[in-house]
Amino acid sequence: MAAPLPGPPPRAETSHLPPVGEADVAAGLAEVREGVARAARDSGRDPAGVHLIAISKTVPAEGIVPALEAGQRLFGENYVQESAGKWPALKERYPDVELHLVGPLQSNKAREAVALFDVIHSLDRLSLAAALAKEIARSGRTPKLLIQVNTGDEPQKGGVPVSQLDTLLAECRDTHGLAIQGLMCIPPVEDPPSAHFALLAKLAKECNLPMLSMGMTADYPAAIQVGATHVRVGTAIFGRRVPKG
Repeated sequence: MAAPLPGPPPRAETSHLPPVGEADVAAGLAEVREGVARAARDSGRDPAGVHLIAISKTVPAEGIVPALEAGQRLFGENYVQESAGKWPALKERYPDVELHLVGPLQSNKAREAVALFDVIHSLDRLSLAAALAKEIARSGRTPKLLIQVNTGDEPQKGGVPVSQLDTLLAECRDTHGLAIQGLMCIPPVEDPPSAHFALLAKLAKECNLPMLSMGMTADYPAAIQVGATHVRVGTAIFGRRVPKG
């Protein structure tokens, strides 16, 4: 009788990591890359099918350079304004960077987001779909778009409820002509993440969407185990973000 597959690992503790500005970025990046590859192999997947997005929110431009010098080219940010202040100059030096917006997006920031980002993970409502469609048509830029799903039905968190995903997806495609590439989720902090990752993978399969953005520093191996194509890791690379004040 075959041995059962190992269960997903628990979320990793991150409080021991150094704060942003003190971390060895190149060493952290190398460790995370190996962790991603190992998790893929352990799940019977090709590591080339899992893409690491280095989350550089709150990290100043000079703190991102070591990751760029180490060959990292996929980066994620949470805020349009912060990104606009540091990434245009970095992109001039490293033009092959692919920049991902993984934080919430206000409709009135759609023009800036379409101009700056190559992938937007946080499409979650019809008004934002309309704003993005307008800017895509106006500018000719076509960032890849992912719908964020609120798998935990948390009222304080962005993302479309699971029950409304089909409606939003149909409106994006049929009304606004948007090509949706995938789904993203951020599980509730207090929940074991694997059930949320499995649900998102199931939804993506049902909707025939190829990109699955899920898993962060504390739980990316569990996300890879159930099919993540993109994992979003910041703390393990750049260090802990110390709250202001």
